[in-house]
Amino acid sequence: MDYLVRAIDKDAQVRIFACNSKNMVETARNIHNTSKTATAALGRTLTAAALMSENLKNEADTLTLNIKGDGGIGQIVVTAKANGVVKGYVNNPMADCEIRESDGKLDVGRIVGNGTLTVVADQGLKEPYIGKVELISGEIAEDLANYFYRSDQVPSVVSLGVLVDVDYTVRAAGGFILQLMPGADDECISKIEENISKLKAITTMLDEGLTPEQIIEHVMDGFEIKFLDKKEIGFNCDCSREKVEDSLISIGKDELKAIIEEDGKAEVTCHFCNEKYSFNEEELENILNSIE
Repeated sequence: MDYLVRAIDKDAQVRIFACNSKNMVETARNIHNTSKTATAALGRTLTAAALMSENLKNEADTLTLNIKGDGGIGQIVVTAKANGVVKGYVNNPMADCEIRESDGKLDVGRIVGNGTLTVVADQGLKEPYIGKVELISGEIAEDLANYFYRSDQVPSVVSLGVLVDVDYTVRAAGGFILQLMPGADDECISKIEENISKLKAITTMLDEGLTPEQIIEHVMDGFEIKFLDKKEIGFNCDCSREKVEDSLISIGKDELKAIIEEDGKAEVTCHFCNEKYSFNEEELENILNSIE
């Protein structure tokens, strides 16, 4: 079971979210048939969105991460809900590159490239919150840490990892986000820096079987920890025929008439789950007639 946990230290100087997302990322890999490097890129973004969903307050709130780079993968779009349900896709799921020689890791930064990270938080207000920063590495975790610092002025440590097995399946996936609260003192900061410097790679800890709680205990070694929340997370698309009909209505009468006259049918594929919805001429006529 994939799940997320949230904790703080007893003095409320540090908060941390950690999760195991192996099944969620493997589901996405199966749906989109991603290459090994694209699996890592999409998986890191899915994991980040799941972690960030813990900040959403209401059931209908959503958070979207949109990474638009000039690398081979194109755009990465991931949406998370407050209940931990996440969905996402990449423009070019087969984008891939060689293992990085310097450290033997998947070169996510290379297939993402240079570009922007946009965070959209829709929390039921008149307008959604939109934050946008330039990518600094394309490795996702570093880019999110930069976003938190520049957009929210919150010093953060972000660690995201996806371990892809030799058969391209997801062997381990997960991560954590640690954030310093206002008033965190120098002793607290120094201890966190010391702990982070001693940590194994997040994929190593996950592959060794550490739970999110145990990962938090390693990161927060020497602190008295209070666990606050635990929830399941997972990949699931909420698309439906009704929503696709609404999207056809939204294109307007003229465009819909053109589709009927030129093709006599329509097939719409959901980007997030690849589900196909087909409409014959009669169904399209009915949708056209429903438009006022």
